[in-house]
Amino acid sequence: MQESPLTVSAISETQANQRLLERFIWLSIGTAVATVAIKAVAAWLTNSVGLWSDAAESTVNLVAALVALWALRLSSKPADHNHDFGHGKAEYMSAAVEGTLIFVAAALIIYSAIQRLFAPQPLEQLGVGLALSMLATLLNLGTGLLLIRAGRTHRSITLEADGRHLLTDVWTSVGVLVAIGLVALTGWLVLDPIIALAVGANILFTGYTLVRRSVVGLLDAALPEDEVAIVSAVLADTCDDPRVEITELRTRESGRQRFVYATLSVPGGWTVRRSHVVADEVEHAVDVALPGTTTFVHIEPGPDA
Repeated sequence: MQESPLTVSAISETQANQRLLERFIWLSIGTAVATVAIKAVAAWLTNSVGLWSDAAESTVNLVAALVALWALRLSSKPADHNHDFGHGKAEYMSAAVEGTLIFVAAALIIYSAIQRLFAPQPLEQLGVGLALSMLATLLNLGTGLLLIRAGRTHRSITLEADGRHLLTDVWTSVGVLVAIGLVALTGWLVLDPIIALAVGANILFTGYTLVRRSVVGLLDAALPEDEVAIVSAVLADTCDDPRVEITELRTRESGRQRFVYATLSVPGGWTVRRSHVVADEVEHAVDVALPGTTTFVHIEPGPDA
């Protein structure tokens, strides 16, 4: 059976979108490799527990970016005989993994900081260390903001989670930079582990937020309220015949995928063909308003007109 031009166009657009998303993840991987190298050199030069912890978190970022790449590729696969509704939930798995890895990074930071809190050590070559850490921070900031924006634009929780993960690294780096700067000005070595502890606590909260969102998604959360309102308005406009009644509307999201389930009551005397035409009109209208949405319409016989 030959596919229609509209179907071919939709497939091509989906493939192009997938390639774009993967490019963003490769950007994240490249940034992670660069920042790990820069921060490791800075930590080795300064002997700062804060910088060592910062480098450890960037290593976690690299692992998380690789997981995100796997999730994006898996979620893009079409439905098959074992997965009738596609593989969209793989993105939630990626977000959960990233949230868990953030917990691990925070634990490493807190553990190292507590050790250094009871045994402060002098810091060395602070000027070079600060400059290198600032460079790595700017790289993460730019990439993180870009990933979050792309994730929201393309409805990809994987990209958004990876971007937020990078921004937690930025907060870590800012905290470390402040600590090292204060140590250089005051000579209070204890500030290094104290700032590291505060940053670790902030990162724990970010990890919790990501894990919570992924769990909600795995539980088949409804579409956002603004999108549900769009669907409701489209149904009302399409079903303008007073004899056609919308008796039930349910929605859910699965990664980048949207699903709409609508039940319509039509006059009992209508033919199957006429009812089917209404259902097709509803499905098309929803797809125009929210491209890529999969809509299921169930027809119930109502009173005879």
